[in-house]
Amino acid sequence: MENYNKDTALKYIKSVLDSGSLSGNGIYTKKCHKWFEKNLNCNKAFLTNSCTSAIELAAILMDLQPDDEIIMPSFSFVSVANAFLVHKCKIVFVDIKASTLCIDENEFKKAITKKTKAVVLVHYAGVSCDIDKIVKIAKKNNIIVIEDAAQGFLAKYKDRYLGTIGDFGAISFHDTKNITCGEGGVLLVNNKNYIARADIVWEKGTNRQEFLRGEIDKYSWVDIGLSFPPSEITAAFLYSSLQIAKKLTKKRLTRWNALYKKYDKLGMGMMPFIPKYSIHNGHIFYIIAPRTERDTVISLLRELYVNATFHFVPLHSSKFGRTICDYDLPVTDLISESLVRIPL
Repeated sequence: MENYNKDTALKYIKSVLDSGSLSGNGIYTKKCHKWFEKNLNCNKAFLTNSCTSAIELAAILMDLQPDDEIIMPSFSFVSVANAFLVHKCKIVFVDIKASTLCIDENEFKKAITKKTKAVVLVHYAGVSCDIDKIVKIAKKNNIIVIEDAAQGFLAKYKDRYLGTIGDFGAISFHDTKNITCGEGGVLLVNNKNYIARADIVWEKGTNRQEFLRGEIDKYSWVDIGLSFPPSEITAAFLYSSLQIAKKLTKKRLTRWNALYKKYDKLGMGMMPFIPKYSIHNGHIFYIIAPRTERDTVISLLRELYVNATFHFVPLHSSKFGRTICDYDLPVTDLISESLVRIPL
């Protein structure tokens, strides 16, 4: 399923090439920022070269200290954990719900200690975590909430877009996502207390944004930071995709719903569960096969030319994960050994 508009993308990219200015934070970066802020109703958006970079940007803004604890599900991608491990934080893995494959808020509550700095919510397959319950627990314990909405672009929790509810929200535009620019991401900064510093950290630790706005007569190095903005070619490509994003999401959901009906009749495994509070985006279609039959189901589907596969190897049971932690996460283990992804 094509997830971009080739003609419009080429038109915008040509305009960038004709301008002679290919570096980031140009006209299309600004257009993307405005699109996010207007359409998602977030306080401030920062385009990044990947969703990994978006989470890394959030990690810097959090002023992490060695041994700070970050609670997150093990059923996730490695980028999330890495963003905090480089700051020498301790990753505390907790189990997921068998129904939604999202973090179990009760397990989150039990894992909180005096050292807990943040919790990461992974909205698996574009299906929302039970955010109200988690945010209530987090606020009571002064814990930062980070939404990993890498798979959740244009999905909602009740009437709010994923990524716009926690202190930070990270979204991916990797080639595997519903809306893409090849490699790219965005950090949505919803907590206004972080916006001013985010402007600086995003620009390599300089106050260049103030200079560009005419607020100072020269800019210089004022804080730590990294080079987060993507090239203007990437931003131009993404902007062309954003203009048709809602249309593409609607088309994808139509296909997802059609698959649900077909596989529900086949009875090969448990079907995805969408809670009433969640408006998903059809990012991933999967079935949960009987644990001992998962590989057989995949083989049978491939014989029918359906390129079915499994998904995450849980972080706690990965080669590196076993060197840093020892957790018993029965639901995560069961799901990882039973899930079958079906291509859309």
